[in-house]
Amino acid sequence: MMILAFPDYLSQSQRIATRLNVELAEISVHHFPDGESLVRLPPSLPEHVILCRSLTQPNDKLIELLLCATTARELGAKRLTLVAPYLCYMRQDIANQPGEAVSQRIIGKLLAGLFDDIITVDPHLHRISSLDQAIPTKHVISLTAAGEIGRFLKQKLNHALLLGPDSESEQWVAKIASQIGFDYGIAHKERLGDKQVEITLPERNYRNHAVVIIDDMASTGRTLGNAAKLLQAAGCEEIYAVVTHALFCGDAETHILQAGVKAIWTSDSIEHSTARIRLDGLLANALAAIM
Repeated sequence: MMILAFPDYLSQSQRIATRLNVELAEISVHHFPDGESLVRLPPSLPEHVILCRSLTQPNDKLIELLLCATTARELGAKRLTLVAPYLCYMRQDIANQPGEAVSQRIIGKLLAGLFDDIITVDPHLHRISSLDQAIPTKHVISLTAAGEIGRFLKQKLNHALLLGPDSESEQWVAKIASQIGFDYGIAHKERLGDKQVEITLPERNYRNHAVVIIDDMASTGRTLGNAAKLLQAAGCEEIYAVVTHALFCGDAETHILQAGVKAIWTSDSIEHSTARIRLDGLLANALAAIM
């Protein structure tokens, strides 16, 4: 067995390899002036190869995955496992207008055709209940970072109210709260556009309480920022934000902090300065189970 790591997910891959005591090699990636990618793998591969990469900014990365997976097969790999803690193109699960591409279904079929196993963390699903509906393969594993987030928060705070920004977040916010003995509440969100959201807080006393807003993904930061502004107006003095996947496009991080959030804590599914919650134990355990 060998782990092949892309440069943008190298440190996380090294921690996984150390936990599993398996060999790791870095994939060489070169970008030509016209945007094309050249990837180079070790010339000799074992039968089981694990490719590690989080699929943020996915368009180039998907092409490079295609090149790597195809080349790994040509070099003798019989089993290919993809570890993609953040999985792209999961939002668009229906055609909202005639002629729209249903990207979840298309990318899901692409990945299922390349890999024997796919492991991810808290995929951003809407109208489907399980990931194998999006990725038609037998060995698709959807993990949750709830346990790691709960352990982290228990070390940081004696007590706090955990706030989910919308109904979709309730499943893991409730799980974290139950695990560490914190209270929780769920807000209502209405999305009006890419950067326009309206949040309604659940009715309760927020004055002088610490609140942690928990979301699976932050892209523009408007959901977290708007929730934080409402909490400040309600008298909340300490506001924190925890995000599994810190996409943080444009001014997202600045927007969240300027809205009154004292600290942002994210998982290392994506390399970022706010990444404090490590997922290597979770991912290594899932890999060990399929080895």
